[in-house]
Amino acid sequence: MSNIYIMEAANLFCGDEDPSASKHLTLTELQLPNLQEITQDHNPGGSRVQIEVALGIQKLEASFKLAGWDPDVLVQFGLGATARKKYTAYGSVRDKRNGVAIEAKAVIEGRLGTANPEAFQRGEMQGFDYAISEILHYELYFEGAEKYYWDFFTTDWRVNGISQNADERAILRIPNGF
Repeated sequence: MSNIYIMEAANLFCGDEDPSASKHLTLTELQLPNLQEITQDHNPGGSRVQIEVALGIQKLEASFKLAGWDPDVLVQFGLGATARKKYTAYGSVRDKRNGVAIEAKAVIEGRLGTANPEAFQRGEMQGFDYAISEILHYELYFEGAEKYYWDFFTTDWRVNGISQNADERAILRIPNGF
């Protein structure tokens, strides 16, 4: 049966050290990682038609925008902050068929790679654009169910809780890390 789900509100925690460090009052934009395949064109000598071959997934990047200044987030930027941080985003998604609010959750481990202040203009709220780079772990849940899971160190890639590369990992003798 067809349905539509609409994101109505979002929250972000920049680092999970402080569960009260919610950004719900300043978060104005949130962009989850774009999932895009790496492809290569292949034009075999014995074929009249070129094909596109999937070879993996492009690096993950996420971004967010906060209104005003946030000194706690600003200090997460830079080479001096070498440790990756865990960024956890929550979304309230409305099921338009039955009106029920559903939780969407994303867990991203990476480094704050961009902290870009907007130009100050009197009478307007200045904000900062941030980007999370060097993402080495990503999870996405919808209504408590795992939709995507990826970990750089274990190389596990799951969709709907099912490993998409278990055969390859077994052949290469890569432990699952659990």
